[in-house]
Amino acid sequence: MANSVSQVLLTEAPLEAPKEAVDPSTSLRTSLAAGAIVDFFGVVRELEDGREIDGIDYEAHQAMAEHQMRLIADAAAETFRLNEVLLHHRIGFVRAGEASLFLRVSAQHRAAAFEASRWIVDELKKKVPIWKRPAFGPRCEPHRRSTGTKPAARQASPATAMSESQ
Repeated sequence: MANSVSQVLLTEAPLEAPKEAVDPSTSLRTSLAAGAIVDFFGVVRELEDGREIDGIDYEAHQAMAEHQMRLIADAAAETFRLNEVLLHHRIGFVRAGEASLFLRVSAQHRAAAFEASRWIVDELKKKVPIWKRPAFGPRCEPHRRSTGTKPAARQASPATAMSESQ
């Protein structure tokens, strides 16, 4: 879509929603054509597989993950006729209660914004090489569970794809 804006980011920094893009009174708002702006935060839960955790250590194949995130964001913009897609994911250690994923979708109508948000998160979990390792505390061994695509170099390693943390 010619007017779509897609931004992807992998970062170790805490995630926050950019405030200026939502405030209609500022000139920094991305598009006045957007009638719906949906913000979604995926937050690390305190339980993983029924066990209490301190947080999750996220690891990614940076270049491949960013590439896949961009493909997903661009496909969503085209498919759902979106005005904007911001797709940000944390890497490194993320404590329980903190956000590991931020997604903003803006569209002309709410149905497209909500459908696109769900589709983007589902595609992210299926296709983006981001692994998670829950930290169960000092007396527990880390547990890894794979539910997504791994880069070839990591096929033999016990790695966990983004799965149920959002």
